[in-house]
Amino acid sequence: MAKLQRASSKSGRRVSSTSSLSTETHDHCDACGKSGVSHRTVTRSFGRGVSLFVIEDIPMVSCPHCGESYFSARTMHEIERMKALRGSIAEDRSVPVAAFLTTAK
Repeated sequence: MAKLQRASSKSGRRVSSTSSLSTETHDHCDACGKSGVSHRTVTRSFGRGVSLFVIEDIPMVSCPHCGESYFSARTMHEIERMKALRGSIAEDRSVPVAAFLTTAK
């Protein structure tokens, strides 16, 4: 069984990807073993400030039975490759950023 690579289930908007990836097809959950997993794409950010790097359309496996969402080992490898090559594969975009403000009581 492949090592699980966990990720949160927050998703971003879908836009065409700057990298092509042939993903593995999972028909069962690597966590609970039940069939019927769904496949979706998510957006993830890495780093902060001027070193912020965003990858869109990352394939993710989600299980409706146990609630687990994870990236395959192959997808994780591709993410690491993209992070290493960020200067040559990424396009610069202007992205609005806001800080979460809390009120102390």
